[in-house]
Amino acid sequence: MKKFLTLIITSLAILALAACGSSEGNNTNASQDDKEQTEQESQENKDQQKDKKELVVGASTTPHAEILEKAKPILAEKGINLKIETYQDYILPNRDLSEGRLDANYFQHKPYLENQIEEFGYDFASVGPVHIEPMGVYSKNIKSIEEIPKGTNVIMSRSVADHGRILSLFERKGLIKLKEGINKIKATREDIVKNPKNLKFHADVNAELLPQNYKREEDALVAINTNYAIKAGLNPTKDSLFQESAESPYANLIVTKSKNKDNEAVKTLLKVLQSKEIVSFIKEEYDGAIVPVEK
Repeated sequence: MKKFLTLIITSLAILALAACGSSEGNNTNASQDDKEQTEQESQENKDQQKDKKELVVGASTTPHAEILEKAKPILAEKGINLKIETYQDYILPNRDLSEGRLDANYFQHKPYLENQIEEFGYDFASVGPVHIEPMGVYSKNIKSIEEIPKGTNVIMSRSVADHGRILSLFERKGLIKLKEGINKIKATREDIVKNPKNLKFHADVNAELLPQNYKREEDALVAINTNYAIKAGLNPTKDSLFQESAESPYANLIVTKSKNKDNEAVKTLLKVLQSKEIVSFIKEEYDGAIVPVEK
């Protein structure tokens, strides 16, 4: 009888051990399956990131970076991860592009680009235009062109590329006359041949500081680039004394190194920025202060 009981107890113990072993085996298999699934998902994520191109673009804060933010999800759908680097000046975006910290930049017009290439020897190319920012002339106290007193100071950017633009605007308003036959895009103060109001043109202020001069020099005329005007809370269509028309040739460009001009990601960026969705956004958001280039 004792032998019989011993046999039963031994059999039950063996069965219990077998059951435990089976359970541990199942757990091990399940754990292995989970690990393999996690590794597979991780690899898929890596593959997706690999397929997604990163594009680093430098831009002025307003309106360029704002427009790029609107384009960002559209580009993501096309497999492009857009990274936006913002700038407050007009010098660093080209330097950083030249030194490889950017894939492209978006802040400058053609005359400024050509001036930078000539001055620094940059090997850059324009991919295409996105929008126009009509230059405006502002004054705290002067409310009409007819009211401009003789000898009024005109404050403009030290950027040489903007001088011809501003002087041409003053000429179109009948305030000065430039030499015949010159390239007015490159006009300088020395090219003024008639100045009936004896306006005093000063070009010793950084573009980003012009709004401060507008607030401080209440009896002066201040030519302010639209991006800085908007940032300072000015509406060019409502607050300027006069401004360029929408036909201005100074469209803001997507610029990259010449060797990358045909890069698919850069070309896709331009297409998105010229798309109906972005054109509509620019029109609605900036109420005429920014004019999109429509294709």
